[in-house]
Amino acid sequence: MLPRSIPSMKSRFITLAATWLALLAGNMAGAAQTQKTDPETGATTWETRVQGVTFSLTQIAPDPARAFYLNRGFPPETTDRYATACVFMTVLRNDAAPGELRFRLADWTVQNKIGSRPPLSVDTWMAQWQSLGLSEAAQIAFRWAQFTPEQEYAVGEWNQGMLTTGLAPGSRFDIIARWLVAGITYEGKLENVVCPP
Repeated sequence: MLPRSIPSMKSRFITLAATWLALLAGNMAGAAQTQKTDPETGATTWETRVQGVTFSLTQIAPDPARAFYLNRGFPPETTDRYATACVFMTVLRNDAAPGELRFRLADWTVQNKIGSRPPLSVDTWMAQWQSLGLSEAAQIAFRWAQFTPEQEYAVGEWNQGMLTTGLAPGSRFDIIARWLVAGITYEGKLENVVCPP
């Protein structure tokens, strides 16, 4: 028989489980997903808010993506490669998190029936553009338009940029964005997102 001052393994397990569940619930609190389609462009936006942080994806159809890069010096065959790689305007905003938000795109996960992996990285695209001999001006324009690979946002700060999953047009997927605030990991998940057709 254990002395009364030493908690049993069962009570320790229950305490740890309750703590873990409370943290999980806190990190996902307010994580309702919304979806809306712009009647003029037909582009759909998926958005979620978690603990004072807003995360959203908006479809960028292939034609506008092509036009954007053609106007920045990309050859037509190169713009097509990017424009059909499931492109989204991505926004991450620290509206009211309890501190500075830090993230790395490499920690995010794109999931579909084939498997899961991070979104395509800016470095992956830059390596392709360099191997194709794109001008320095075109490469700089490309890098600046992309969603940043990692960043820190104080309360009130945010960023937006293009993000690609590399999935085929019309594919469906879930994406989990992860970030840290005061050493705690939070997640924003968007489900059943559809690549631009």
